[in-house]
Amino acid sequence: MRWVAVARRVAVVVLVGLVLAACTATTTVEPEVTVTGGAGEAPTVTYLTPLTVDETYRETIWPGTGAELVDGAPVLIDFWLENARDASLVKESYSTSPTPRLLTVEDLGTDLYETLRGQQVGARLLQVAPGGSGADYPTVTVLDVLPTRAVGEPVTPDPTLPVVTEANDGSLTLTPTGAPPPDRLAVEPLVRGTGPQVAEGDVITVQYAGFAWDDGALFDSTWQRGLPVSFLLSDVPSWAEGLVDQPAGSRVMLVVPPSYPLGVTDGEELAGKTVVFVIDILATGSPAQGAP
Repeated sequence: MRWVAVARRVAVVVLVGLVLAACTATTTVEPEVTVTGGAGEAPTVTYLTPLTVDETYRETIWPGTGAELVDGAPVLIDFWLENARDASLVKESYSTSPTPRLLTVEDLGTDLYETLRGQQVGARLLQVAPGGSGADYPTVTVLDVLPTRAVGEPVTPDPTLPVVTEANDGSLTLTPTGAPPPDRLAVEPLVRGTGPQVAEGDVITVQYAGFAWDDGALFDSTWQRGLPVSFLLSDVPSWAEGLVDQPAGSRVMLVVPPSYPLGVTDGEELAGKTVVFVIDILATGSPAQGAP
């Protein structure tokens, strides 16, 4: 009987050991990282250094409420990237302009693709990665997912101006009215956003399409090229005059008579013509603002 009791005790100890070993093998320790800061602001990230992880950790700080990201389509992000060994800032976009990418593994890399896949516009995301794929140190990254088209309240259009139609992929077409063009710059909001207002000298991030007034022929489009663009507003005189004070999130139609220089779209084929730009203002900010 004594040997039976001993054998039972040994069996229990072995069983408990196996259970504990199994639990230890399947438990992933989540890194203790705190992210603070409001929407549209650069985040503050707090953790003990050095921070190391064995595999990429992902967390949704808050979910998005906008459109769901589409595989292979453009995605616009603000990001904050730190070296997790010492919490030093590696790179950020909040003091410059958002970063456009395609939602593909080829363009983003596996880690960022998996972090962004299935998310919605407006989300703030945390990614802690062990390193590799270009970084030989562990990283902490905060990502804000921004819209790639105008988001706001539609505005009743002026019936004397051409009609703008939006396709499912966001691309735009223009239907002329046959009316004579205005002889002055015309500024017509089509969607009223709620973001910060464009100021003189800002760097703006936009999607846009350019059309001829007389027949609606498309001559330039970021929708066709695939990604939003960022540039100094003052580089395009007609835009610098027409977009100041317009809030981010807006869609604005600019009717530009031939007396205005067109800047980046100047060309012989447009000489003497009135042109129409339809512009989605995605983000705006001062290029002189310092890093947070």
